[in-house]
Amino acid sequence: MPAYHSSLSGPNSLARMAILPVNTSYKGPAPKGDGSQDIIDEALYFFKANVFFKSYEVKSEADRVLIYLTLYISECLKKLQRIQNKKDAQKGLATLAVTQFDIPGDPKFPLNAFMGKPANRSESDQLRQYLTQLRQEMGQRLVEKVFDPTTDKPSKWWTCFVKRRFMDKSLSGPGA
Repeated sequence: MPAYHSSLSGPNSLARMAILPVNTSYKGPAPKGDGSQDIIDEALYFFKANVFFKSYEVKSEADRVLIYLTLYISECLKKLQRIQNKKDAQKGLATLAVTQFDIPGDPKFPLNAFMGKPANRSESDQLRQYLTQLRQEMGQRLVEKVFDPTTDKPSKWWTCFVKRRFMDKSLSGPGA
């Protein structure tokens, strides 16, 4: 069975990653979404199926964004396994989204084989802003999915994926 791919496309790209519209209130270079399904929705929807794959055939620039977000969801779940309520989870993931992280082209970035390198400092800054915007929105939506509103506890149907490594990679580096 093949992995799921993104059905979205964008007219612009940075480092071979599509700049896609996002339904978000966070500021950044991503165009405002129109309320329909965006890349964050796709990443959340396909995460549980795609996380089992050790390899992934990239078919579009949007797939590169999907790969990045799938790995970021894994990082978020690692953080959420130690948090027991929604309020602390929102704080923790908001902090994770804006902490220093590697971008395509950096020596320690785990997906350099799939992504391009920003052409200059301006592109690098724009890419960092785009990824930060995606990370912030993903964290906010993931908390809503993972935490049960009635019990304020994380769902075991999400936390069971903590140990899974999509494509045998991790955004936090080896050993993390």
